[in-house]
Amino acid sequence: MASIHLLHGLSPTTPKTLMIPKFHSSFPSTIATRSLSFPKPKSRTITCMSSSGTTTPATDRLISAVSYTLPFFNSLQYGRYLFFQFPKLGLLFEPLLPLLGLYRSIPYSSFVAFFALYLGVVRNPSFSHYARFNAMQAVTLDVLLVLPLLIQRIFSPGQAGLGYKLMVWGHNGIFVFSVLCFVYGLVSSILGRTPYLPFVADAAGRQL
Repeated sequence: MASIHLLHGLSPTTPKTLMIPKFHSSFPSTIATRSLSFPKPKSRTITCMSSSGTTTPATDRLISAVSYTLPFFNSLQYGRYLFFQFPKLGLLFEPLLPLLGLYRSIPYSSFVAFFALYLGVVRNPSFSHYARFNAMQAVTLDVLLVLPLLIQRIFSPGQAGLGYKLMVWGHNGIFVFSVLCFVYGLVSSILGRTPYLPFVADAAGRQL
């Protein structure tokens, strides 16, 4: 636009001939120009990686995610006091009822799933360390969930009193902890990341 204004600013009385001095340059009349080439930005692909930086296959993520359903299903019995106190809380678990019914319909399903994970995955060197570690965490958590039931049977807190209140609080805390571990382990496994469950990860790592 600036050039157009300059052209329009020339009056008709501009001289027809302009005396332009000639300069003789010692440089050649043609100068070779070099084309500049800029590197193209590389495309980045997003892949699921574990904490070690290696890509996690989909099969390992699936095995890891399914492994955490074992302690989760076995921990639902600890939530009966919360379900009784807050009936609407059970609505969150209604989508899992068909799968839970199928799990409970199999005789000794807890023992079968436990040994299937431990012998079929944890002690199977054909699986990756990622799948074996997550399976071992699930197995360890499942073993820890049995201890409160053994303590309850030994001391028999009864149906009232301080012992009963302590039992209810303990069951509620265990249930909330197991649900958080299940959600954390499930989401991390789907994303291909390694979850480290509190009180469980160190014990599981020493078994591998």
